[in-house]
Amino acid sequence: MTMIDRLAPPGTDRLVTLRDVAVTLGGRAILRDVSLAVHRGEVVTLIGPNGAGKTTLVKALLGLVPLSKGSVTRAPGLRVGYVPQKLKVDPILPLTVARLMTLTQRATRSRVREALAETGVEPLLGASVDGLSGGEFQRVMLARALLRRPDLLVLDEPTQGVDQLGEAALYELIDRVRKEHHCGVLMISHDLHVVMGSTDRVFCINGHVCCTGAPQAVAGDPAFHDLFGAQARAFALYTHHHDHAHDPLSDSGDPGGCGHDHGAQAHGHALPHPHPQGEPGHVE
Repeated sequence: MTMIDRLAPPGTDRLVTLRDVAVTLGGRAILRDVSLAVHRGEVVTLIGPNGAGKTTLVKALLGLVPLSKGSVTRAPGLRVGYVPQKLKVDPILPLTVARLMTLTQRATRSRVREALAETGVEPLLGASVDGLSGGEFQRVMLARALLRRPDLLVLDEPTQGVDQLGEAALYELIDRVRKEHHCGVLMISHDLHVVMGSTDRVFCINGHVCCTGAPQAVAGDPAFHDLFGAQARAFALYTHHHDHAHDPLSDSGDPGGCGHDHGAQAHGHALPHPHPQGEPGHVE
């Protein structure tokens, strides 16, 4: 098994592979020697400081920026659903949710309704995009990405502009979509607690891959601590407190349990732990 396949779900298809990728834009080296793969059924999260090249990496994967070195290999017939970090909508121009859903792709009215229903916003079909809340807009954008019935879902800061409660619900929705569609998910996130609870593998990016692995392994990597400093130490402490044994038969009333469900990870939350604005663990 190669390094880029390590920790991937066994027996799953490799959807996309980047090998030794470098990107130079405007004479500035943005990425160098980046290798990673995303498999069907797994969630891979990119973390790193602002300007680290995370969005450029996603664009390289999608073929939206030229490579100065390396290669990107996609599975034959790969269908990709993409939710960009930002989408500017002119408030002067009338644009309904129904129109946004089919701006760059064809879909029947029933298929549009089906996708919106899947993300919980079908009643907004005729609503003005300009009047949507942050959470509603992100759910519409996710529904738009699902129109293609993607093999790979690419999400660049999917909770941007969403309040804390909305973040938790949105990550739960993404996890459900991943399971129901059996698709791979590549996500950019700034929230280290989300990385702990909602991903299978982490790639820490700062122009190159600083470290990679399961969230618990990355939390203890010196490169991770060098990059994020105090925030990394807070995250490692969070990981330590949640990496403890539990009685699998205990429930929330049993003092031997911790009062919530556990998955395959050492802690394995389906949802991130809420934390106050500005608390360590949110990487800007």
